Amino acid sequence: MALRRSLFCLLKTQLKHNCQQSRAQSVAVIGAPFSKGQKRRGVEHGPKFIRDAGLLERLSNLDCPVHDLGDLTFHHPEKDDTCMQVRFPRTVGRANQLLAGAVSSAVGAGHTCVMLGGDHSLAIGSVEGHSRQCPDLGLIWVDAHTDVNTPATSPSGNLHGQSVAFMLKELQDKMPDLPGFSWMKPFLSSRDLVYIGLRDVDPGEYYILKTLGIQYFSMRDIDRLGIQRVMEETLDHLLARSQRPLHLSFDIDAFDPSLAPATGTPVNGGLTYREGIYITEEIHNTGLLSAMDLVEVNPLQGASRAAMEATAALAVDVIASSLGQCRVGSHVRVDEIPSSKGDTEQLRL
Repeated sequence: MALRRSLFCLLKTQLKHNCQQSRAQSVAVIGAPFSKGQKRRGVEHGPKFIRDAGLLERLSNLDCPVHDLGDLTFHHPEKDDTCMQVRFPRTVGRANQLLAGAVSSAVGAGHTCVMLGGDHSLAIGSVEGHSRQCPDLGLIWVDAHTDVNTPATSPSGNLHGQSVAFMLKELQDKMPDLPGFSWMKPFLSSRDLVYIGLRDVDPGEYYILKTLGIQYFSMRDIDRLGIQRVMEETLDHLLARSQRPLHLSFDIDAFDPSLAPATGTPVNGGLTYREGIYITEEIHNTGLLSAMDLVEVNPLQGASRAAMEATAALAVDVIASSLGQCRVGSHVRVDEIPSSKGDTEQLRL
């Protein structure tokens, strides 16, 4: 174990060097105003609230080109009957097919893609689209929930709680042929996934975690190990064998509801602000973040305007720190400071 930690420290140093070289990576922002993966109205307004909280201005201060590609337009079929207790399968499937193409195009054009949800069922399309360009990607899922129910194990039938099951190759024989999803096949191995922040896992999901040996860190694990150790083990698990692109799928309900009250499925005992931002800073420091999701901001679930604004502001902080914002300040490069003796003489650093 000591040898592995030493090797990972060496890898981490190399990755930080790479990060310095890739700081100017351009960013593409895609809005996905979609809510049919769950029952609560309002999450479709998430992209607008996150933008209105100053996302584009914050990213423009990170010294990298920002391309706002606007919001996708989703067309809902007139008739979308429940199938195997799954709600709105055609609507969710088609929305994700559209999103997958948009994410694939953005990553293929050389951008780091930021997808603004919308509910977490959108990760099906976001991660699948990313995998078209980066089939060896590693997925970090930060969430109170695992979202790995199959239609047979899901208590609710909501597809935002089944997103990961569509991705995993090991669950292919457990997933029925749902209408709306004929365009995709499983593309991710369970060893390429790490969960962080879990504290509300259904019985079927827990069985899947244990049976497939998926690496996960619950809030108890974070309390026990500390967030630094959790991130060391997360990145060791995904990157120790080789460097590869990373996809971060961040559900705002990973945070404690005291920090992110405007979300549809809050669970007490979540991440602190410092823990959540440390996760994103460490992912950025690898220099390997290729795409990310920020989902489940639901302004209609906030009890007040202040609650809505606090949740949206937190989402902006998560995205900005994933892309290079640092808690000691994010600054454009400065090579010299003016001399007090006049413009002709400079103090060089």
